[in-house]
Amino acid sequence: MALSEVTGRVHSVESFGTVDGPGVRFVVFFEGCPMRCLYCHNPDTWAASAGTECTAGELLRRMLRNRTFYSTGGITATGGEPMQQMDFLLALFTLAKEEGIHTCLDTSGVFFRRDSAMLERIDQLLAVTDLVMLDIKHMDDEIHKKLTGHTNRNILDFAAYLHEKRVPTRIRHVIVPGYTDTEDEWQALGRFLGGFDNLEKVETLPYHSLGKAKYENLGIPYPMGDAPQLTEKDAARARSVIKEAMLQPVH
Repeated sequence: MALSEVTGRVHSVESFGTVDGPGVRFVVFFEGCPMRCLYCHNPDTWAASAGTECTAGELLRRMLRNRTFYSTGGITATGGEPMQQMDFLLALFTLAKEEGIHTCLDTSGVFFRRDSAMLERIDQLLAVTDLVMLDIKHMDDEIHKKLTGHTNRNILDFAAYLHEKRVPTRIRHVIVPGYTDTEDEWQALGRFLGGFDNLEKVETLPYHSLGKAKYENLGIPYPMGDAPQLTEKDAARARSVIKEAMLQPVH
């Protein structure tokens, strides 16, 4: 099968994205995600069988019709969790690179395993990925499980693997009240990242409840309840602590 004919399921497409990677971007929201982050604002992307079926070629042709808009950016795969549809993702990025388009993967890293048969596919994907935006939810494994339903061990190992493979990476960390809003947690993240010289940026994002209406529409209880929304000032303070910890000597 030609790469252009590989099919996948897409929740939606944003044709003028400005926050999902550098420049103006064509952002593809993939369907399906095994994570159940308490603060997820896209619960409508969880079901792998939902969304619209399309081919990698159709998506790329849609982008290329307005290619001049993306001269400063490129294409971003987000979700959901794009790596859940690995064949579709790999086909899309391979076709994009053949056209000289900058590719960005926004991922939780939940599918990474060094000892899995999927590692070869991940290496193939990284070969056609210009930038990875990796969400690190929490440094403490037990709290991470409460926050997302999954361990963080493979996710932190993916961060280390990206460093080993010299893949340009941005780290994203959401500041969530009651979970990731302490200096101890920020310092732990900073110390972990301190030895990585492949990092372009560390982004901290304040928790918001803008996705609450989606839970109501889906008939799902909103896990964060009435937790207070945070501000950019809160995120900036966390970012400052993380960056300071990154500069500490590694023992």
